[in-house]
Amino acid sequence: FSPDGKRLLLSVGSGSNVALDMFPEPLIKGGLQAWIKSQPLGAAWDTEERRADVLSYDPDGKNEKIVATGLRNCAGLTIQPATGLPWCVVNERDELGDNTPFEYATSVKDSAFYGWPWYYIGSNEDPRHKNARPDLKGKAVVPDVLMQAHTAPLQIVFYQGDNFPASYKGSAFVTMHGSWNRAQRAGYKVVRLLFDGAGKPTGEYEDFMTGFVISDKQVWGRPVGVAVGQDGSLFVTEDGNGTIWRVSRQRTASTN
Repeated sequence: FSPDGKRLLLSVGSGSNVALDMFPEPLIKGGLQAWIKSQPLGAAWDTEERRADVLSYDPDGKNEKIVATGLRNCAGLTIQPATGLPWCVVNERDELGDNTPFEYATSVKDSAFYGWPWYYIGSNEDPRHKNARPDLKGKAVVPDVLMQAHTAPLQIVFYQGDNFPASYKGSAFVTMHGSWNRAQRAGYKVVRLLFDGAGKPTGEYEDFMTGFVISDKQVWGRPVGVAVGQDGSLFVTEDGNGTIWRVSRQRTASTN
């Protein structure tokens, strides 16, 4: 829910990797041009209509609105306490190589378009949709925090607790599940996104919880869920071995 409790936010992933089964144009009178005039910027149609979006509703489910488009799979959706803005961690498309495109975390701006399926990370055109939507070039928002390709970020939580050092407050933890679509394994860890004192992302992240990778052929843990406990500790689930971890700060007794 939005901080004022008036809108329910819902992320809806794409129905495919890159919408190759979507009709070339919307099947409405006037075709693509009519669609562009009547729909939010970057809205998809046919099998992908109302997908790859963040939607919002009144608490009773009425008055649906598309908040943002082109988010291929906003697997994790949360609210940043410092700003009240929604944030997504997004699994990007596959089969463009080991290092393309970046996954990302981003604040979700109202009426913004984030690229999918025609563009990625700004004005980089997906070759599988070459020249399909030149009208959208330069209109895709560049995400706030870029992450290594195919690390598969799944969940995000902002830290407001007191168990960890004071510098952790206001930062965000993201679970990276790892992906099949990479020759060398990447992800399989929890990272911390860094923010300044005003809640603005620096664009950087650092490893927080690692050790799940045995080799490029074997891992024993794949982080999925992350939540902050009432005592300020961090809970992490992983589905490689079916375990839940509690991470807390180790405090040493003072000596005289």
